[in-house]
Amino acid sequence: MVMNHRKKLVTLAAAVMLTSSMPAAAFAESVDKPAVSAVSGDAAAPNVSAVAPVDVKVSKEKAESLARQLVSIPKDYTLQGASLSTDTLASGKRSVWGMDFVYKVNGKSKGSIYVRLNADSGQLLDYSAYLDNPSAKPTYPLKVERDKAQQIAYSFLSTVAATYKDQVKYNPEYGAQSLPPLTGEVRHTLRFDRMVGDIPYVDNYIELDVDSEGHVLRYSLQWDDTIKFPKVDVKLTADEAKTKLIEQAKPELRYIIPYNVQGPRNPVLSYDMGAFAIDAATGKEVQSSYVNSDQVSETPLSDKSLGDAPAASNITEDQAKKAVLAAFTLPANAEFSSSSYSENTDESSGVASANWRLDWELKNGKESIGSASATVDSRTGVVSSFYFYEYNNKSTNTKPALSYDQAEAKAIEAMKKQLPWVADELYIVKRDKSQYNPDKVQNIDSYYFNFVHKVNGAITDYDNVNITIDANTGVVRSYDASINPYKYPETAPKVITPAQAIVKWMTYYRTELTYYLTQNYVYQGQPIPVEKYKVMLAAGEIQPSDVESNADAQLIYRLVPRQLDESIFMDAVSGDWRNRETGDKTQLEKPKATDIDGHWAQRQLELMVAYKALDVKDGKVRPNEIVTRGELIKMLVLAMNSGRSPIMYESADSATSASFNDVGKQSQYYVYIESALQQNLIDIGDGSFNPDGKVDREEMAELIVRALGYNSLANYDELFNINFKDAAKFENKGQAAIVVGLKIMTLSNGSFLPDKQVSRAEASVAFFRFLQTRAELQEAPLRN
Repeated sequence: MVMNHRKKLVTLAAAVMLTSSMPAAAFAESVDKPAVSAVSGDAAAPNVSAVAPVDVKVSKEKAESLARQLVSIPKDYTLQGASLSTDTLASGKRSVWGMDFVYKVNGKSKGSIYVRLNADSGQLLDYSAYLDNPSAKPTYPLKVERDKAQQIAYSFLSTVAATYKDQVKYNPEYGAQSLPPLTGEVRHTLRFDRMVGDIPYVDNYIELDVDSEGHVLRYSLQWDDTIKFPKVDVKLTADEAKTKLIEQAKPELRYIIPYNVQGPRNPVLSYDMGAFAIDAATGKEVQSSYVNSDQVSETPLSDKSLGDAPAASNITEDQAKKAVLAAFTLPANAEFSSSSYSENTDESSGVASANWRLDWELKNGKESIGSASATVDSRTGVVSSFYFYEYNNKSTNTKPALSYDQAEAKAIEAMKKQLPWVADELYIVKRDKSQYNPDKVQNIDSYYFNFVHKVNGAITDYDNVNITIDANTGVVRSYDASINPYKYPETAPKVITPAQAIVKWMTYYRTELTYYLTQNYVYQGQPIPVEKYKVMLAAGEIQPSDVESNADAQLIYRLVPRQLDESIFMDAVSGDWRNRETGDKTQLEKPKATDIDGHWAQRQLELMVAYKALDVKDGKVRPNEIVTRGELIKMLVLAMNSGRSPIMYESADSATSASFNDVGKQSQYYVYIESALQQNLIDIGDGSFNPDGKVDREEMAELIVRALGYNSLANYDELFNINFKDAAKFENKGQAAIVVGLKIMTLSNGSFLPDKQVSRAEASVAFFRFLQTRAELQEAPLRN
């Protein structure tokens, strides 16, 4: 009875949200016929003022009325808050109302709707709906698939954005590659790009989320009517543009570390190539105003190593203090104040570290006027960080005593002293010196420098080295160095050529013709370059309000990445695509099974394939083949982890052995079986797991019940109404009763058939039902 009451509560909340608050066009069942029904509830009193003292064409009261009308907000949703803000456009501004509506039951928020409206025209700009429904779960097959969601979206636009509906074009790629969720509601994300003639302007668009029931849960109109688009009479063809993009592409070697790799985490050499754009008429690269103009030096700090890496040792506090004083200059008024020692094992690398933290106080008599701090590796004596700071120590000099070049020389000298063993692998980042021009910038008190660590010419993404030099004294004011102790090959491995990498990357990117906005600045009636604007702004010579700005639309060809379910990188040695998380070999195209069309478990099998719980060989998933123990455990662990692989950190020299003698660390099932063992889903037994062994229904029932946390309960057979015809033939009757009672597994002519082996299709369906049942069992209690 309590369970039914709880379900009624959830149903009521869902009805309020998904029937009363959705626009008429949001219903899959009534796309052409508006339908709105009111549901009563406990309405809270609005906490916003009755009259808003603002001067816009659309008053707050009118904006609320429009919002309720456009997205059919029922009376049960009260206006919780309203705000008026300004959006900056390419050539002007617009006023915008933002409104929060809430629905409460017994004083608790159960749903909310947020709406943004143009305060001058009343146009709906944004809309989003949220329902507090923790038991939401996907049900397959979906009532509304993506193609039907597209029709619903068009109908919705006819209601709320009729002026823009005919100026957009559906983008079939956007959102199409998203993995279907294993828990929670299913949402189709759809985008409609703004069209200027036959050319898309992809920074203006309409985006919507439509759920699998056909309700529009989110809408966003990103549009700027003040943009003026140029007419381009002559432009490159798509093939010519692709040739220009290939010519200007600059692939770069980088060492990266997959963050959830199976086994020890070691650097992997990759080829990176970011997306960029070219002018559609000239073919020249287009530089964004946000692109960092700093360049990495072509030569390292030295042509060879200047010393050996420090040997392992255990240093005392006094030794750590001496190391800091030998490395850096502390102010004469610095008094040592405290120290602390800590040890830590980095989960991501498995590397253990131990450090001394030392602190000083800067004093003027009894008054504290600043502080200093340093961190020292207690196992090597290397100072990894240092800084000192004096309160209110603003230089009165109009110009610094040191020039930028002099400060750079001191920074390089300090790095050679602190990190001699990697001096031939550190490259200084050359900055735009104009930001330190003493004729333009006042009160330059320090210069900041950072260095890139390269091994065999490849950047190490995870290392960080930077330093700050006092502009008047030349001493180091701050220093931070993180050089990870990974092992690299002594000589550079043989990699594919840059040309081969570019060809490979061009299968990841597609070439798109679109418009790009370039910002223009006008000061005292004269145009100024963006670089000068930034320098004047940094120097305090001007304020943003002193400068008029507008934007020009430029026709460009740009590289657009594929919409993928996973983050990838290119292996520089093999040229293979690999998963950025696990390091496993992957592919740009999703594997598609050719042998499950029309199968009774097609959708569940597709889910298992999408999450790589089942493999596809030669285009076949083999649905009627008996599932193996390894495959079943992988399904279970992925299901319990919302489709994500378990994380298992191991250092390169980890001595941890595999728990089972027949599932080594190189096995594709290793992390899943180890995770299942840690969660007590399986037992160690005799030390063998038999990952290729076949699975029967009794074993699958036991796994599911243990995953639900009901295994102890299953031991009490007398609690269950067990009327299986074959109940006398097996022991685990309680487990079978639970999975059958929860409709995760079914009977066959009244029999459970415990010894019957389970097919891949049957396992896929059972684990999807397990997900749905677990969501129901985890509903919030009626009273909390």
